[in-house]
Amino acid sequence: MKILFIVPGSGDPFYCGNCFRDNLHANALRSAGHDVVVMPLYLPLTHESFEGNTPLFFPATTFYVAQTFFDRKPMPRWIERALNGKPMLRLAASLAGSTSASGMEGITLAMISGEGEAFCRQVTPLVEYVKNSERPDVVHLSTTLIVGVAKAIKQHVNVPVVCSLQDEEVWVDSLKKEYADVAWRGIADNLKYIDRFVASSEFYRSAVRRRLPQASDVEVVYPGIDRRRYAAEGFPQHPTVGFFYRMNRENGLHILAEAFVRLKKKGTVKNLKLKVGGGYTSVDRKFLRQVRQTLSPCMGDVSWSNTYSLSDHVRFYREITAISVPITFDEGVGLYLCEAFAAGRPAVEPATGSFTEVVGDAGLTYSPNSSEALADALERLLTDDSLLSRYSSNALALSETRYSSEVSARRLLEVYRSC
Repeated sequence: MKILFIVPGSGDPFYCGNCFRDNLHANALRSAGHDVVVMPLYLPLTHESFEGNTPLFFPATTFYVAQTFFDRKPMPRWIERALNGKPMLRLAASLAGSTSASGMEGITLAMISGEGEAFCRQVTPLVEYVKNSERPDVVHLSTTLIVGVAKAIKQHVNVPVVCSLQDEEVWVDSLKKEYADVAWRGIADNLKYIDRFVASSEFYRSAVRRRLPQASDVEVVYPGIDRRRYAAEGFPQHPTVGFFYRMNRENGLHILAEAFVRLKKKGTVKNLKLKVGGGYTSVDRKFLRQVRQTLSPCMGDVSWSNTYSLSDHVRFYREITAISVPITFDEGVGLYLCEAFAAGRPAVEPATGSFTEVVGDAGLTYSPNSSEALADALERLLTDDSLLSRYSSNALALSETRYSSEVSARRLLEVYRSC
């Protein structure tokens, strides 16, 4: 089967869960022997873990300027050439990563509605490429935030379209209310161009049905990890709590920092260490200065990676005892948990969003999502060797039966063949 994935590029300076989910789906299907093409939008997929197979469509620089200043007339070619150059795209990539849609209202609504002259000028070459160069059996969109592309494909290319669902509300609900309402209505109106939907958890399938009851054909496909890459032998010498995600406030790094300092002062977990990775962007620097100030009494026991790399990513889980990413919103799945489980590392997560479902018996969940409650849960896990061993075994079992690339590929193919 030939599958075309259409995915937004993130600029790659940090660990983007949705980006890695898309990449894992693509790699799982490749490993199963299928022909997979990945088409990036907005920014190039420059990181070595991704395989972008097509030209870049809807380049962020050109599309933003066209939508903002040239929506009703063609952009001069010399401006377009300058904006599409590598220096401008590198600059856009360095500024990427905001979780707020402020200032992006125009392009957000255009990508959802599939309307407007700027959108049509950008989508036309994409559709021609799909029709004449790739002609897939199935098109798989990364998110409903680009559902306008599905509309254009369905109008011009007779192929089934599948769409992933995960955390769209984080972006849409950061819009001003009047824009958010338009966005949700636009998504609902264009769901008719999607043949099947794929959610990352039962929790998120239920959340989508409440928000978008028009999305009726939603299948759950958990992320599939190549477990061989993360395989680990034993725990590190000293008990080490790991945080691996983008280092920002939304992902709760400050909560974990406060819990770590609390445990160090209490002294019940001997030689406790903290390891932080996942990368960040320029907009996160002020927040990270505050986190470092919180950790200042214990910085000698903190390992902090200021840059993101794939080699660090794979090695990270082997160097921790447990994973904890106390996210402050309702996460759709938590890919970092699935990766940690492949290394036999249990999780300590707030009892919010999908975490009770995803963690199951492979760790602890706690409530409320406070540094005090997190410290108590970490203390319970790291002072009970039998509990730690049991949760580690359960994590490995979950990785094999639920979060493996083989299971993911099989489920995706079932979805594709159904439409």
